[in-house]
Amino acid sequence: MRITKKNTVGLVIDIQERLFPVMCDKETLLKNNQVLIQGLNELGLPIIVTQQYTKGIGETLPEIKSAIPDFKYIEKRDFSCCDEPAVVEKIKELNAKNIIISGIESHVCVIQTAIDLKESGFNPIVVMDCVSSRSKNNIELAKERFRYEGIMMTSYESILFELTRTSAASEFRAISKLVK
Repeated sequence: MRITKKNTVGLVIDIQERLFPVMCDKETLLKNNQVLIQGLNELGLPIIVTQQYTKGIGETLPEIKSAIPDFKYIEKRDFSCCDEPAVVEKIKELNAKNIIISGIESHVCVIQTAIDLKESGFNPIVVMDCVSSRSKNNIELAKERFRYEGIMMTSYESILFELTRTSAASEFRAISKLVK
């Protein structure tokens, strides 16, 4: 199945001030998410952002906030974004079918969200170089579970070029610049 821009949204999960510093390979995680978000913006795709218990875990990182025009977030307390009605309402409002997922932690909020999206009839696409956990082991365990659950995994470069579709696309030069 090819992923196209039609009916596709980005979902950035919980890249927050107090959680981010303990993530595995956090500098790469941040850089890759910035590229993915800029690419999704270039392609004109909406982006939904969640924050897990903002009072305790803090705000979305400023580098992520500044990359998203008209930044807004949806507060949640449950690990799965699908257990927060406002997230599901927003996905439905945007008429989304394909949900491109980035964020933290891969073995907790990301995996529960992806599984629930799939069970609800959506097509979750986890961007593996844009998710992380506190340990490499937990990232690998999450990857195994994604495979077991039949959840699509990709890289930011792969999904951005798939959404661009052709070198003749008006966004191609900008996307090409971002991933180099």
